[in-house]
Amino acid sequence: MGVISALGNSLESSHEALLNSTCGIGSSQLVNSKYAETLRFGEVKIENERLRERFNLTDRGVTRTSLLALHAMSDAIADSGLLERDLQSYDTALVGASTVGGMCQTDDLYRDATIESGGSDFISTYDCASVPLFLQKRFGIKGIVNTINTACSSSANAIMYGAQLIRQGYAKRAIVGGADALAKFTINGFNSLGILSPGFCKPFDRERNGLNLGEGAAFLVMEREEDVGSKKIYCSLSGYCNTNDAFHPSSLSENGEGPFKAMHAALVKSGLAPSDIGYINTHGTGTENNDEVESKAMLRIFEKVPPFASTKSKIGHTLGASAAVESVFSILALTKNEIYPSLNFNTPIESTGLTPVMAATKQKLKNVMINSFGFGGNCSSLVFSKV
Repeated sequence: MGVISALGNSLESSHEALLNSTCGIGSSQLVNSKYAETLRFGEVKIENERLRERFNLTDRGVTRTSLLALHAMSDAIADSGLLERDLQSYDTALVGASTVGGMCQTDDLYRDATIESGGSDFISTYDCASVPLFLQKRFGIKGIVNTINTACSSSANAIMYGAQLIRQGYAKRAIVGGADALAKFTINGFNSLGILSPGFCKPFDRERNGLNLGEGAAFLVMEREEDVGSKKIYCSLSGYCNTNDAFHPSSLSENGEGPFKAMHAALVKSGLAPSDIGYINTHGTGTENNDEVESKAMLRIFEKVPPFASTKSKIGHTLGASAAVESVFSILALTKNEIYPSLNFNTPIESTGLTPVMAATKQKLKNVMINSFGFGGNCSSLVFSKV
């Protein structure tokens, strides 16, 4: 696994921040936006130039999204012990996810197109697959390469797609994950929906008033069980499902039909009972609709809702990267028998009465669930289990 977010630039620093209930959300120092100081963001505090220097990049057309993705994927490859011949094998697939991708450079592209006569370095990044294409070229990957864009559930679906490629014999291993960077394009878009919190987001709180945007990237290496051999194993992906309630372009149905079906089918696929889940990393955006709906769906699934929390209270909503980042954090919880808390919670939602975990705790875990729900009702759930 490899990860970079507002909590840290490695597995080790991320784990320490999670254990200490650190909040990575604050004012933006790197985004050129009039909202940089008035709104709060989960920003990665590394300038693009530093990322370029780490990887010896001179191409000015490489976007911040691709730089974050390169950081996370490089760490995942190093952590997995994959060799160059493994990466360049036709049995290795790459599945990347993003909601914005190269569109984080919209301002640069517009300036170059209207002022500069020599064209723009960023023209090619407007391709919806620009980030995976950059990674494919960088690592010489010859196997299947694909891009998933299903809004905020993108990287959950990338993980599922990679698993399906392996199960159906199209790949022996799959590098799966996602990346998204903060940008004026995204900030202005979400602000127009009226769902950005002016303060710190409060997932599952009665007084919740919106989300904080974040940025980051995470990648995971999956292999067939029979091919793993003596390699380090974090866990197994035991269950997964994607559904779509198609209720509204940006809201979930009131009774949580999509989230309910995603969680239920993921459990069925895993062969587990609801009582086997020891922790849920919720979608938990801090928005009025999402948190109440997700709570109702959990109450429908679980006779007793297991400990749950929202990572987004620490790093913001990293959009297409969120499920991959949160999967890494949840796998850390699973392997280390720890539960990391939600922040900024005070009062339960009246209709559901659920309270997230509010302090880091030690707890023996066998199975954890990840929820990730996107615009248009695209709902995904993953189950990770110890092996």
